[in-house]
Amino acid sequence: MDGRLQPVEATEAVLYGPRRVLVCGYTPADQLALLAMMADSGFSDLPAVFADAAEAKMTLAQVLDLPAGHGQGAASALPRAVVLAGIKEKELHAFMAAWRGLGLPRQLWACLTPTSENWTLAALLAELEHERQTLAARRADAGQ
Repeated sequence: MDGRLQPVEATEAVLYGPRRVLVCGYTPADQLALLAMMADSGFSDLPAVFADAAEAKMTLAQVLDLPAGHGQGAASALPRAVVLAGIKEKELHAFMAAWRGLGLPRQLWACLTPTSENWTLAALLAELEHERQTLAARRADAGQ
């Protein structure tokens, strides 16, 4: 991560990395809701990996290399987040729109990059939270 958020267009361009979704901070019930949404929205071919504290010290590349379904059924104490890799830009938008329909609590979002794949999951989650707080502070300042 270079510290700068970059918008993702809605094109056929494929995002970096293996076609995977990494999910953190979900309860088993939320995991099932997400998987059902993925199946209903045309993402049944997108392997999902569910991470908890045991994976937090692993790099994103290592976590994304875990078998599909890893961690499913176990509650995760990590911050709520989804990291997407290897999907088309337009699929990212469709995935996020379908996710909003679930009514789940807010979460952090990221796409894998050549830099972030070498970060630990814990480091990425800390960076995403920092970015969220920075954006919230900017919005608050702009609203005053």
